[in-house]
Amino acid sequence: MGSAQIFIFLIIPTVILGMYAQMRIQSAYKEWSKVGSKSGIKGHEAARYVMNTAGINDVEITSTRGILSDHYDPTNKRLVLSEQNYHGQSLAAVGVAAHEAGHAIQHAKGYAMLKLRMSLVPITTYASQLLPFIIMGGFFFRLTGLITLGVFVYLILTIFQLVTLPVEFDASRRAKAQLVSTGILQVDEMRGVNKTLNAAALTYVAAFVSSLVNLIYMLTLSRK
Repeated sequence: MGSAQIFIFLIIPTVILGMYAQMRIQSAYKEWSKVGSKSGIKGHEAARYVMNTAGINDVEITSTRGILSDHYDPTNKRLVLSEQNYHGQSLAAVGVAAHEAGHAIQHAKGYAMLKLRMSLVPITTYASQLLPFIIMGGFFFRLTGLITLGVFVYLILTIFQLVTLPVEFDASRRAKAQLVSTGILQVDEMRGVNKTLNAAALTYVAAFVSSLVNLIYMLTLSRK
């Protein structure tokens, strides 16, 4: 099988999966951001309550621009929510905020996979910066040195994405449990949270598959 055929059978389906994952999260978020929680609690209030209940009182909560730009910064102990989720009272906003609070709980409890993920950030960041050169020189011009480098780069990215999966799944699990046990949401409201967080999880699966497929493709090129 030639390189072009391998590209078609491996890369293109991966791109389609990534597009589908993005459509799923955008659709789910749009739908459930229109459904308010019965308690009327805002996203940042839910995140704070979830963390306080877990005994975490030293994490700053801030807002930022952008859609679904929410994240937890373990280095600075800062939980960053998009403005819509920070101020929002929807099931989507509360679910996403609680998910990020789940990362803070992981950090406080020394969750091993989060520690591993944090340790991989520096080398993953460096590997990501090399990607433009890998794509141009390796994929398109078949430069041997860059193809070999591409194997190592995509290996690092694949490991990082693989480690990310349990970190994200566990954060959602903690979030869902806390939302119900603390009474922030009622059981019948969890459908909206589940739909939103499950759709978000698919984007991480797609990212892992993408890295893995690119790694396989680079390995194939390196053997030619």
